Amino acid sequence: MAQGSGVPQPPAGTLSPPDSSSSASQSPISPTNGGRIPQAVADVPAAGLSTTSKSPEDPASRPADGMVKDDSDGRSRESAVPAACLACRSKHLKCDGQTPCSRCVGSNFECIYVASRRGYKGPRRGTAQNPNKRHATSPPDTDSISLPPSDCPMLLGAGVSSGMPVPVPMPGPMPSTPMTIHNFSPAGLLPETSPATPFQTTPAATQAQLYRSYCSINGIEPASLVTGAHLPFPTHFPMQTLHERCVDSFYRYFHGSHPFVLPKEHLLRFASENPIDPLMAVIRWVGSLFIDVGKSRPSLYDDAMRLLDDLTQPQDGFKVQAMMLAIVALDGSCQNEKAAELLGRTETLALQIGLNKSHFASLNGRGNPVLEESWRRTWWDLFIIDGMIAGVHRMTNFMLYDVPADVSLPCEEHQYLSGHIPPPMTLEELEDRDFSGDERRFSSFAYRILCGRNLGRFMRTPPIYGPEDENLGRIENLLTNWRLHLPEDKKDSLQANGQLDEMMFQAHMMMYATSILLHQPHSQLDSSPAQKVTSCAPYQLVPAGDLFNKHTKHTITSANGISKLITHRVPLLSHTHFFTCVITLSSIVHLNKWALFFIQHDDDDLRQQIRLNIGALNELSSVWGAADRARGQVKGVAQEIYHIKKEQQKNPQYWMGFTQEDVINSMAADESIIANFDSMSPSQLMG
Repeated sequence: MAQGSGVPQPPAGTLSPPDSSSSASQSPISPTNGGRIPQAVADVPAAGLSTTSKSPEDPASRPADGMVKDDSDGRSRESAVPAACLACRSKHLKCDGQTPCSRCVGSNFECIYVASRRGYKGPRRGTAQNPNKRHATSPPDTDSISLPPSDCPMLLGAGVSSGMPVPVPMPGPMPSTPMTIHNFSPAGLLPETSPATPFQTTPAATQAQLYRSYCSINGIEPASLVTGAHLPFPTHFPMQTLHERCVDSFYRYFHGSHPFVLPKEHLLRFASENPIDPLMAVIRWVGSLFIDVGKSRPSLYDDAMRLLDDLTQPQDGFKVQAMMLAIVALDGSCQNEKAAELLGRTETLALQIGLNKSHFASLNGRGNPVLEESWRRTWWDLFIIDGMIAGVHRMTNFMLYDVPADVSLPCEEHQYLSGHIPPPMTLEELEDRDFSGDERRFSSFAYRILCGRNLGRFMRTPPIYGPEDENLGRIENLLTNWRLHLPEDKKDSLQANGQLDEMMFQAHMMMYATSILLHQPHSQLDSSPAQKVTSCAPYQLVPAGDLFNKHTKHTITSANGISKLITHRVPLLSHTHFFTCVITLSSIVHLNKWALFFIQHDDDDLRQQIRLNIGALNELSSVWGAADRARGQVKGVAQEIYHIKKEQQKNPQYWMGFTQEDVINSMAADESIIANFDSMSPSQLMG
C-alpha cells in the first residue's frame, strides 16, 4: 500500500484478518480460472512474513543472554520472547512465550508458535534448526489438507527467497478444470496416499492446527476443512445415501410425467415431520428403475409393496399417491394384472376419502397452497391413469369417467414447482370457454384432462356399425374441436424456449391414440399382418376394405403424428411410460400399411417411420420392460412382412408398371430397413 494513505498498518510479523471486501477477487482457487493462483494473490508475500533484511525482533539479532539494551539510556529491560504464539500475534498482544502461554490458557485457544522470518536470508551454517521453521523452498504439505478459501483464506507457511515475494501455495492438488458438481471427485481432494515430494517437511496435523487456530481466533468457521484422515468430509459435498440417490432420480426422470406428488423440497420437508412411509418407499423404488443401484432394487420393491399392503398405515391421500406411482411403474414393468388390481384398490380408497370432492384439497391442505394443488393434481392424474390403462390395454372400462367430480383444475407446471399457485379454475369454465367469452388462460394439465374426457366419451359410445355411423362423427367432432381451439402456444408440445411441455405432449399423444382407436376398425387397413403385436392390447381383427377411405386417412395421419412426437429433441425417458403403448399402436398401423400390395414400393417415409418407432421403443426399453417386449414384437412382424414381400417380388407381375430403376430402388430401400433386424436374436425379436 502506498505510504501516506492514512490507513494504519498492522505491526510487522502479525497476522491480519482477511479483507472480506476483496475475498472474491483474490480467492486462491476460483471456478473461473481453472484452479490457477490469481496474480493478485501471487504478488502478495505470505501473511506474517516480511522482505525486510533486518528487524529488532529477529531472533538472530538478539543477545544470547536474552537481554536487550536500550540505546537511549543504556538500561536493560526484560528479556523478549523469541517468538509470540499465533493467537497473541493475531491480536497484537504481548506473549509470555510459555507453552501454552497464559493468554491461550485463559482464552481456551490452541497455542501454536510460528517463528518470525523477517530478515531471513537463508539457512545459516552451524545453527540449530528451529522445528517451527521451514526452508524458503518448502511449501506446506499440500496433499494432506484442502481448504476452500471462502471459509478460511489465511494461508500459512509460504516462504521467501532472496527477498522477493513468492506465490502463496495452494492447499490440495490443483484442479486442471473448473470444479463443478459434475466433475467433482472426492479422490481429487482426498488422495489415498500423498505423493512423495521433497516439499513435504511439515506434518499434516501441524498445518491443520494452524488453520484451525487462525480461523477460531478470527471468528471464521472452517466448515469445509479437509484432511486426509483427520477431518470430516466437507459439508457442501456430502456423500449421498442410496435412498437419497433414488429420490433424486425420481424427481429427475419420473415426476415430470405424472406431476402430482409435492415438489421435492416441499416433500422432504413434509416427510421430516409426518409419517408418509409408503409414499417415500414407492418413490425410492420408482427412482431406482432409472439408475444403477446394484442388487438393492428387489429390496426397494419389497419395501414398497409391503407398505402398500400394510393396512396399519394411514389410509389417506398420501397412500393414494403411493399406489398411483406403483400402478404406473408396475404397468411399465409388464406386471399388468398386478397394476390393474392395484388400480381398483386405489380408486376405491380415493372415493372413500372424498378425493373427488372440491373441498378435499382445502380440508387436507393444512393451509398450504402447494399441498392443496397437489391434492387437485392427484385426483386428475388418477383420472388420466385410469383412462390410459383402459385405452391402451382395453382391459378395464375407465370407471372414474362416470364418477361425479367437482375438483378444480391444476395450474401450470412452473407455477406448481415455484409455489406461486393462482386461484384455481373449474372444468365447467374450461368446457364453456368458447361460449362464455372467458379470456383466461388454462393450463396444459387442463387440456390433458379434456383429452382424457374425450377418450372416456369414445369408450362410452354405443357400438358403431359402419363408417358413416353418427356416433363416430360425434367423437371425431370432439377430437377436431380440441385441436382447433387450442391456444397457439399449446398446439405443439414444445414451449417457445424449446423446453418440453410434458402435459401437452401427453394430450397430443392421447388425441392421436383415440383417433386410431376410433377410425382403424373402419379403415381399409387389414390388421392381420401385425396380429402378433400384442404387448399392449389383444389382437383385434380389422378386415380390409375396398377403398382407401377417409377413415384410413385418419388412421394413417394419427399414426404419423405419433411418430412425429418421437422427433422432439428431448429425452424419451422423460415421457410417461404409456407412450410405449401409443408408439406400439402407431407401429401396428405402419406395419399394416407396409404390408399392402399396392403401396408404393419406394415409400421411404413409411420405412423411416417404422425405423423411428423401433428406435424409440429401443430407447424406452432401457427402463421399461413393456417397451422391450413391444420392440421385439414389432421387429419380428417387420421381418415377417419383409420376407413375404421378398417372395412376392419373385413373381414378375409384382413389378408390372415399374422401370428397372424403380425395381432396384425399391429392393434397396427394403433391404435397408430390415438390415438391422436380421442381426437380432429370436428372443429379442419375439419378446
